[in-house]
Amino acid sequence: MTNPVRRFHVGDRLSEMAVFHGTVYLAGQVPDDGTLDIRGQTRQVLAHVDRLLAEAHTDNAHILMAQIFLADLADFDGMNEVWDDWVPPGDAPPRATVQARLANPAWRIEIVVTAALRV
Repeated sequence: MTNPVRRFHVGDRLSEMAVFHGTVYLAGQVPDDGTLDIRGQTRQVLAHVDRLLAEAHTDNAHILMAQIFLADLADFDGMNEVWDDWVPPGDAPPRATVQARLANPAWRIEIVVTAALRV
């Protein structure tokens, strides 16, 4: 029997993405450059999300849920400026934003996304 779960960019500890029954699950996406401000880090993270969703043949208009982790809630407004420009009008997904201590102290943001495949 074949495994119906497709995993992408599989490492020893985690996969960057899994697809199962029409749903795409992304691992937490983090910035590459910890020296950027919240706007720059948010742009990098959303670019990672875009790249992975495109690889699964879907996009940000098909996001079912987003979880955003901020190291400092003072970054909320700056993150939202970038997010609001990125989300397609009329397709803003359900979302939660919380403050959390992230694994790397240089990271200001981490985003977890669940999306539907395009039909």
